[in-house]
Amino acid sequence: MEAKGYLQEVGAQVSADFVKNRSILSFEEYLTLFFADPRGQARNAAQYLRDVMDHYGTEQVPHPTGTIRRFKVFDAPSTDRDGRVAGQEEIQNALYRLLGNFVRAGRINKLIMLHGPNGSAKSSLVNALKQGMEDYSRQPQGAMYRIAWVFPSEKLIKGSIGFGERPGTGSGDGELTTFAHLDAESLDLRMPCELRDHPLFAVPPSERKSLLEGALKKKGLGDGKTEDFILSDYLRDGELCAKCRRIYTALLNSYGGDYLKVLRHVQVERFYVSRRYQVGTVTVEPQMSVDAAAQQISADRTQLNLPAALHSTVLFEPHGPLVHANRGLIEYADLLKRPLEAFKYLLGFSETSEVPLEPFVLQLDEVLIASSNEKHLSAFKELPDFASFKGRIELVRVPYLRRYKVEQEIYDAQITATSVGKHVAPHATEVAAMWAVLTRLKKPIPDRYPPNVKPLVDQVAPAEKLHLYEEGGAPGRLSSTNTKELLKLREEMYEESESYPNYEGRSGASAREIKTALFNAAQNPDYKCLHALAVLEELQALCKDKSVYEFLLQEVMDGYHDHETFVRVVETEYLDRVDSEVRDSMGLVSEGQYRELVERYIQSVSHWVRGEKMRNRVTGESEKPDEARMAEVEAIVMPQGEAPADFRRGLIASIGAHRLDNPEGVMDYPRIFPDMFKRLRDHYFEERKRVLRKNKENVLKYLSEDRNQLSAREQAQVQGTLKTMAERYGYCEFCAKDAILFLMRQRYA
Repeated sequence: MEAKGYLQEVGAQVSADFVKNRSILSFEEYLTLFFADPRGQARNAAQYLRDVMDHYGTEQVPHPTGTIRRFKVFDAPSTDRDGRVAGQEEIQNALYRLLGNFVRAGRINKLIMLHGPNGSAKSSLVNALKQGMEDYSRQPQGAMYRIAWVFPSEKLIKGSIGFGERPGTGSGDGELTTFAHLDAESLDLRMPCELRDHPLFAVPPSERKSLLEGALKKKGLGDGKTEDFILSDYLRDGELCAKCRRIYTALLNSYGGDYLKVLRHVQVERFYVSRRYQVGTVTVEPQMSVDAAAQQISADRTQLNLPAALHSTVLFEPHGPLVHANRGLIEYADLLKRPLEAFKYLLGFSETSEVPLEPFVLQLDEVLIASSNEKHLSAFKELPDFASFKGRIELVRVPYLRRYKVEQEIYDAQITATSVGKHVAPHATEVAAMWAVLTRLKKPIPDRYPPNVKPLVDQVAPAEKLHLYEEGGAPGRLSSTNTKELLKLREEMYEESESYPNYEGRSGASAREIKTALFNAAQNPDYKCLHALAVLEELQALCKDKSVYEFLLQEVMDGYHDHETFVRVVETEYLDRVDSEVRDSMGLVSEGQYRELVERYIQSVSHWVRGEKMRNRVTGESEKPDEARMAEVEAIVMPQGEAPADFRRGLIASIGAHRLDNPEGVMDYPRIFPDMFKRLRDHYFEERKRVLRKNKENVLKYLSEDRNQLSAREQAQVQGTLKTMAERYGYCEFCAKDAILFLMRQRYA
């Protein structure tokens, strides 16, 4: 394609988008748009941000407390770049609830303070909201408009005061009805509003209230019958900024009070939220400077083309983060790192939405979100001024994640073959996530629980708590009765320390530190892939650097905070996974055979519990369930010390509970009884350890120079194993060899 043709094609598309998006409107055209969608055009910043969260929808996701609502805006749906927030659904719901409070109050009257340890996703949560705002503002339902003033060229129109009249156009009396659509050559000056004043502010406050209420009522809004829409103070009572007010007043005086002629100078422009250009959203970093100021512009010699009516008018132009963020969101990153005097204005601003400057008072409409780590917040609470701030701040705690599979999502998104320059072996990010979560867990407090379960709670080890939070899995050492009791306590245990200053998730390894460890492990010259073994070595080295990582100085308490031991715990978990995957890839016993065995056992138990006879598959006769066959299975799968009768009744109760939750679903026994299937697999492979060892040795030979020592049949078996490991679990030959070699040394030597 030629350059000219390409540019013409792009130009046509840009022009079409400009018209389609209704980027420039006269005030009359905007009013028509407003009457068509009064709700969309009568939102304040809190209502707009709440609509952003609603726009992307929600879903219910598993959680240690049951299920919880997740807002999809935090999945970064509008971009392929990394920006997704893993977990933190509690914080998402807290933000949505606070925005709802602002909506019901009719104004944004508090600052939201996200507080938690460094690297707990405070900034990521806010960035996801900003990203959602950017995308939503480009959608038809997210359109926002601001006011600007335009003045036609005196060369085009000669009037007594230099404002536009052109015979033969516009209204029947020969006057233009609007200057909004004049091209650039026909304009002497265009003055946008830096605060992005709402176009309806051009309507006098005395008339605006009835305009808004009437338009909303016609759409069935705000009357409590169909949909409740609360008109905000900002839209109902807000006024033009100081500069726009002076322009409006000067024009009104020049036109002898003719309001319609003033409106000819009003141009309504669509604007889009932009983080890069600081439009509708700004991040204020810790700094000494003030967040807003004003500068006089009418004395500037570059403004000599001001219309005559404005020559005697002193105009001031506000600027700064507060101004740029108006009608959107402002984020104060690490607010409490700033000197107190630098943000004392927030006392008044958070309550009144006004900031006094020397020449005038800024009236703003923006959601205020700040962040702080726990140390600075604790110090802030000790200051005398905290009492003044307390009623104007909503504290939202953002702890570290405590579910390792959710933590792993962070690393899987950022630790890829592209980012590290090599293949990422299976479980590399998983072992890092498990170790990170283990460092954050606190020992349960038995005294908070009833006396009958105190010993049970007191004996929960870190790794057991890890799996209790993640999969809802109880330790295999427990009886069925104790397993049920512990699972009932899962939610209470997860929320146990929420009211404590030293809550679970306040300390431990941060995701930033773990990502650094993963990138370091990727540079390990001993492995051709980013291997889980390299990650374990890196975590072991990290544990020795106690002068850098404060969490390593915690006192060990019944196995908790024992970070070096956690590396070995995670290594054991890794070996379990590799062992299971290699066994499965060898195909010695299919999953279907385990399932069939369990189904036949459950069928026998079901008849036994009901006291019924069952049909013998061979003879066809009805007879009592085979006690010997049931006992044979129970010797493998039943926890030690448990009575067979109690175990059987517990199984049937679990099936009944699953059926209540999934009345239409198929009975998925591996999901209902994962421990039973694990014990069956372990028992089978323990009996065939010699065969397993031989098969794994063959794999290692095949991947070495000794491949020719294997028979054609053995080579075919190994090729099948490696193919399954690659297709089902993501191994390449290099990481498969390293994993199997490590497994052989640790468990099959």
